[in-house]
Parts: sequence; C-alpha cells; structure tokens
Amino acid sequence: MGQITTRMGDGSFISLSPDDIKKEIELGVQEAVIKAKIASLTKEEMDQLYEIIAQPRKFVSVERGNELVLSYDSAPMKFTRLGIPIDRSAILLIYERALAADTLEMAYVHYSMKNIKINLSEEVAPLAMALLNTTAPLMYGAMPNMGLYYKPDGPCDNAAELFPLGKIGEAQAAQEEAANYLEQDIMLVASAMYEAGADGFDFDTTASAGDAEFYAVLNAVTKLREKYPDIGIEIGMSGEFVLGFHGELKYDGKRLAGMYPHDQVKVAEKAGATIFGPVVNTKSNKTFPWNLARAVTMCKACGEVANIPVHANVGMGVGGVPMVITTPADCVSRVSTAMAQIAKMDGL
Repeated sequence: MGQITTRMGDGSFISLSPDDIKKEIELGVQEAVIKAKIASLTKEEMDQLYEIIAQPRKFVSVERGNELVLSYDSAPMKFTRLGIPIDRSAILLIYERALAADTLEMAYVHYSMKNIKINLSEEVAPLAMALLNTTAPLMYGAMPNMGLYYKPDGPCDNAAELFPLGKIGEAQAAQEEAANYLEQDIMLVASAMYEAGADGFDFDTTASAGDAEFYAVLNAVTKLREKYPDIGIEIGMSGEFVLGFHGELKYDGKRLAGMYPHDQVKVAEKAGATIFGPVVNTKSNKTFPWNLARAVTMCKACGEVANIPVHANVGMGVGGVPMVITTPADCVSRVSTAMAQIAKMDGL
C-alpha cells in the first residue's frame, strides 16, 4: 500500500506505511497506559484514530453538531508574536467578530502573576475597555510562574541551587515561601480583575515550577471560590506529570507530586475550578501518530472521571501538536477531531 504523509513531533514531514502508523498509535497508547496507569484505548478507538490521521485531506474535522467550545490562553499575545501592532482590545474584537471565538482572554505581554501585580492599576483599564466592546465571555489570564519568586528575580532562596548542595529541607522551605508569595499575588490580581468585570480567570501553564506551584494555585482557587462564588476559573496545566520538586505537599490529603491528568482534575474540582485544561507534552523526536495517541489516551481518562468541563490543551508542543511556533493546520485539525470524537473532550 502507498505511503501516508504525516509529521514528526518537531513538525518535519515524514512518510509512513499504514502498518507503521498503526504501530505508532499502539506504542503511543501503550506509553500512556504504562506511565499514567490508565485504561487503554479500545481497538475500535485506535482504528478510528488511524482513520483520522490517514485522511488524505490536509484539513479534517468533526461532523456538524459535534463541534467543541474553544477557550484561549494569552490571546492578544498571539498577534503580538507575529509583529502585528494592534491594540489588545482590538485583537479581542478580531477574535470575536472575525474568528468567531467562543470565549476571549485578556492578557499582558509579561504573562506572569508577579509582573502583572507591579502593573496592576494600569492593567485593569484595558480589561474594562475590552468588556465595553465585546460580547463573548471574557476572562483574564496569566501564568503563576513561581520561578520568578526565586533569587535573583525574587526574594526567596533558589531551590534549584540548594538541591545540588544537599540542602533538601532548605530547598523545600524556599519553595513553600515562594508558594506563599504567589498565592498572595494571585488573590490580589484575580480579585482586581474580577471586580473590574472579568467573567473569570485562567491560570495558564500551572505547575511549571512543580508541585509547590500547583499547591499555591489550588489554595488560591479555594479562597477565590469562597470570596467570589460565581467566578469562572480555568486551570490549565503545564505538563501531564506534576514534577515533585518539593515532593511532600498535599492538597485535600492527596500528594501533588507525580499526579497525571486524571488525578489533577480531581483536586482542581475540589479547589473550585470550573474548567480544567489537561496537558500532554509532545516529544519532538517521536512521530505525530505516537504523540497524538498518547495525548488522546491520557485526556480520555481525565474526561471520564471529571465532573467539570475538560478543555484539552491543543497547541504548540502539547496535546499531540508538533513543537513549532506556527502550528501546522494538518496536525491541529486532526488533534482537534480526535480530542472531540475519541477523547470526548468538552472543549479545547
């Protein structure tokens, strides 16, 4: 049989036989099952995934009526990256009125909680202006980015420097101190944005600095839910596996280090999140079929245990999408279709 054109995880084109693609799908599913200790995709689901990947068309999609809701992280920055000098409020109008976005998100160019706090009084104004002109739900978004609280950028001792010296207790204490600072800043920034009119807050790339960062976000979300019962809160993760830089922190009696998406969503629910965004990182030296199969398997397991909407992260280097700054439509469309039809996601 003829070769099928697909890609590697770095975006480069390759050609594989149908049997090779089916083997890559099986191996990707197997990797997810072993690592996350979850159920495998069925034979029928793997066959369905093959049909999606092997479509000769450049762009594939779901059947009419099976479309998913889309939420966005750092939407204004996408235009800024391309060098298009447009005001952020205007960019949101383009998303809403030209691109038919389901939801909107205002964001600052320094997309981190600590940086926004410094500029908070000026940052509330463009959000309020955008709210006057848009109709779709408008969230404010930022990364927790707990690394900014370590020296030399912040006040806390750098845990990454303490660990190699064998100062485990000191490194854990530094992380707990940084988590406390982060939690305070989250409360300050998220409260200001919600009171200015935002429909909610998106915590993007959560746990990038490990379990202590996840701990800070969960505690802050718990307090935000108590303070603002109707606030929308999306927690989008940074990876499929919560890195145990601290190793001993717990939320609701559950150790955060080592959690995979199907465990992460349960603590996010408990804290008060209204949308959860699982991430499965793309391996650039593996094939697109392998990466997509692994991502779909983990996201399906996450969605099956969730009681809140699950929006799989589908973009540059996550969710099976190749690790390139401008994501290829052939891959993104296949990922989106598979996440809708096989993983049964609520959104992307």
